[in-house]
Amino acid sequence: MANAEECRAALEQLSRNMAQSTGKVRKAAALDRSLTCRITDLDLTFSGRLRDGRIVDITAAPGAPAEKAEIRLTMSSDDLVAMVDGRLNFAAAWAGGRVRLEAGFRDLLRLRTLL
Repeated sequence: MANAEECRAALEQLSRNMAQSTGKVRKAAALDRSLTCRITDLDLTFSGRLRDGRIVDITAAPGAPAEKAEIRLTMSSDDLVAMVDGRLNFAAAWAGGRVRLEAGFRDLLRLRTLL
């Protein structure tokens, strides 16, 4: 099981990866939305904002999210780290129920490019 610091590092790496993307991926990531990533095995929620193709203002709090974000991810700590490291395919993890992604319909259509 990954720890909270490893999860934060993974989210920061994901942010850097998105900021360096180009084309359709860059366009898909260029939303301005609130974001939460619930880490089930650590009972921890990271909150932030997806802005200009980056995740900014990342904070962590114990338990479930205090507010409903516009984009909500739920997964285990190991799955988060593995996805960012490229060892786990997001689409496969999502289809297999290991990862949950919740957002409005228009955002889901736009985010599918990232999958």
